[in-house]
Amino acid sequence: MTDHPAPVAELGRRVIEEVEQAIVGKRPVLEKMMAAILAGGHVLLEDYPGLAKTLIAKSFATALGLNFKRIQFTPDLLPSDVTGSYIYNRATHSFELRPGPIFANIVLADEINRASPKTQSALLEAMQEGQVTLDGESMALPQPFLVIATQNPIEYEGTFPLPEAQLDRFLMKLSVGYPSPEEEQEILRRRQTRRREEVTLRQVTDAVELLAGRAAIEAIYLHPDLERYIVDIVSATRRSQQVLVGASPRGSLALLALARVRAALAGRDYVLPDDVKAFAQPALVHRLILEPGLWLKQRAADEIIAVIVAGVTVPVVD
Repeated sequence: MTDHPAPVAELGRRVIEEVEQAIVGKRPVLEKMMAAILAGGHVLLEDYPGLAKTLIAKSFATALGLNFKRIQFTPDLLPSDVTGSYIYNRATHSFELRPGPIFANIVLADEINRASPKTQSALLEAMQEGQVTLDGESMALPQPFLVIATQNPIEYEGTFPLPEAQLDRFLMKLSVGYPSPEEEQEILRRRQTRRREEVTLRQVTDAVELLAGRAAIEAIYLHPDLERYIVDIVSATRRSQQVLVGASPRGSLALLALARVRAALAGRDYVLPDDVKAFAQPALVHRLILEPGLWLKQRAADEIIAVIVAGVTVPVVD
């Protein structure tokens, strides 16, 4: 693969089309998921049960040819259940590492907010550093490495809200949404046609090509005026009277990465303002701490970001 964006666009097309064999009518969500995978970032999926969040994660892992592990987060889950631990082997009279499910390419952290903060924190080092430390020894995680976490937005009893430091580690936050009546009927038709519950997908790429695609994205050009455009959007979140704490520079870096990936997926070697606009909401919505009066208002952060983006002057670049 060269630095030209065309191979990246072709890679994205192949993967998304294969995933669409299992996921009906969610092309915008799948495109954003593909962008996160190419950008090397983690994704938080927040939506109601039964909207294919787990299926999306498994489908991408299959199409990409990557190792997949699922962790069901519960209040009694321990950090060692995530990272693994050393077990004494009586036959060899020595301690041997039993790796936890975190040692995979794609890790689905299902209902992540049901685990205690101590267990949630076991993910922090893995998400930020790409490694796990056990008994003072640091071990690298397989590359590529991606965490896809899910949480239910309506059940709060028995849950532990994710701390801001951990939320900030997610590249973006997405919602899947309900299918339209036509899409839901198509789901039923496909289920009857295949005569079994499982959807069989093919591997259409591998880790080597994916990592090469990530490297090619580094060649995508971002005009200095667009750099300032990103900074102006993120800075505006810190000045909003409806926001207690705005997005950090990590939000700016997320917008930079995602805008470049969107350009590459479109077959361009340069970023447009629309590439930045397309990811302002998913890249920033989970990074804002709102005024207490807005805590119970649904989609308040989305509305604030929409107003901010509309109010920032869009640069005109050649």
